[in-house]
Amino acid sequence: MAGNWMRSSTWLTGLAAMLVLQGALAAIDIFEFSSEELRERYQQLIVDLRCPKCQNQNLAGSDSPIAADLRREIHRMLEDGLSDAQIKQFLVDRYGQFVLYEPPMSGNTLLVWVLPLVFAGLGGAALALVLWRARHQAVAQGNLDGDDEF
Repeated sequence: MAGNWMRSSTWLTGLAAMLVLQGALAAIDIFEFSSEELRERYQQLIVDLRCPKCQNQNLAGSDSPIAADLRREIHRMLEDGLSDAQIKQFLVDRYGQFVLYEPPMSGNTLLVWVLPLVFAGLGGAALALVLWRARHQAVAQGNLDGDDEF
């Protein structure tokens, strides 16, 4: 009785492992490229572009169905001779600036590019003011201490 249970348990463990591995293998895209340059461009594009469904994951790391579709579409567009800029523009037209990890500077994204610089400048100015006040306060207290000794 114990032997049958052990064999069943081993069999179920093996089956579960196969199902897990099959899911992992299903997420790997295998595309044939006409040149090594296209393969390199493909790899760079899927790293540079964000999955529209996954909040902060690129196409290379996402296993969502839409990411798989977009990887397939990017492969097709590369093989059709489209440039990287044309591919990115196609995806921006379809999904908006969100798909770009580094959106170009424009009226819509100006705040994204400028606000960090403004906040860094304000933080630096506030720090300089605090240090300046602390230094002058220490000098003023030092002068008062010096006057008390006379």
